[in-house]
Amino acid sequence: MKCRHCNSELEVPLIDLGVTAPSNSYLENKQLIKDEKVYPLKVLVCSKCWLVQTEDFVGAEQMFSHDYAYFSSFSSTWLNHAKQYVEMISEKLQLSNESCVVEIAANDGYLLQYMRQKKIPCYGIDPTYGTASFARKKGIEMIVDFFTPKLAYDLFNKNRQADLMIANNVLAHVPDINGFVESFSILLKPSGVITFEFPHLLNLIEKNQFDTIYHEHYSYLSVVVVQAILKNFNLEIFNIDELPTHGGSVRVYAQKNSSGKFLIDPSVDKILKKEIKAGVKTTNYYKSLQKNADEIKENFILLLNKLHDQGYKVAAYGAAAKGSTLINFSGVTSELISCVADKNTSKQGKLLPSSHIPIVSEADLINYKPDYVLILPWNIKDEVIDQLSYVREWGGKFVTIIPSIEIS
Repeated sequence: MKCRHCNSELEVPLIDLGVTAPSNSYLENKQLIKDEKVYPLKVLVCSKCWLVQTEDFVGAEQMFSHDYAYFSSFSSTWLNHAKQYVEMISEKLQLSNESCVVEIAANDGYLLQYMRQKKIPCYGIDPTYGTASFARKKGIEMIVDFFTPKLAYDLFNKNRQADLMIANNVLAHVPDINGFVESFSILLKPSGVITFEFPHLLNLIEKNQFDTIYHEHYSYLSVVVVQAILKNFNLEIFNIDELPTHGGSVRVYAQKNSSGKFLIDPSVDKILKKEIKAGVKTTNYYKSLQKNADEIKENFILLLNKLHDQGYKVAAYGAAAKGSTLINFSGVTSELISCVADKNTSKQGKLLPSSHIPIVSEADLINYKPDYVLILPWNIKDEVIDQLSYVREWGGKFVTIIPSIEIS
């Protein structure tokens, strides 16, 4: 395979998580009679540009289909994050009713709803019909399509250029990362600003967050790599925020090279130096993750078998993609985890991919009264524990596995 960015041959392995179905490919019971499509889940590192990337097996059209089941608005933590962002960026850029804001991967309108509340003109672009329909019910204009140079030119020719372009947790989701970034340079106004948010590669490696690896994530990003890709399309990073979201993310602010609207903040050099010091430009940096993941997997299975042998009931909460990666890599089935509860009604009644663990409602979880609740989306652990505080009333405990096993 060749690098998605620089086209060099990929020879440096990061991790092999086995063969599994895409993490968001939830099944209905009637689908069990068919062969489930599974693919290798391997990640490689480009030793020329240092882009970390999954090996090509699954197309974006298959994973981000009309019935895509991830809805951002089900997390209050994420909604608060979006609202705070809108408050911050609208003041920073002095956005008004004469501005234009475009969000790529706008999902169910979780963020643009706050732009509308401020009467700032906006529209979203997202390829998944189900989430776009939800956003439209909030009065948000949605274009249901993948964001490509062709679409960007079409919108440019209709005078729909943006003062602000937002891309939260989508830069990692595109197989053609060069074409995707080019699309921003086309649709952005000369003095416009882009913000990209993405989980930081340093946290993936140093905190053993291997469960954030799944087929839907084509790339795992450092600022070193993102800066290089943006430069190819005449975009420059002028500021960076470090964020607690998704186990540790960065928000990169970019503008056109010719803009000069914002001076380069010291935060850019600070993060770049931090990454280089950590070793993102060395092959040795990428050698530890497989060993650490194997150890976590072993300890996870030992714990589940111990609880099962002692007669304890174990359930999980949050049918998140990261949970599917952990469960499938570990080979766990419903024998050890009876069910996974989720408040997203579009997931309830279905089965997790590969493991076929049933997804149930929170009411079902209450009726089941598990002794242990495994929190799969550990990045919102505090939110989940607060939401499920009643579990402690029957003596239940909470468990997280990443970066190491914790029982509380």
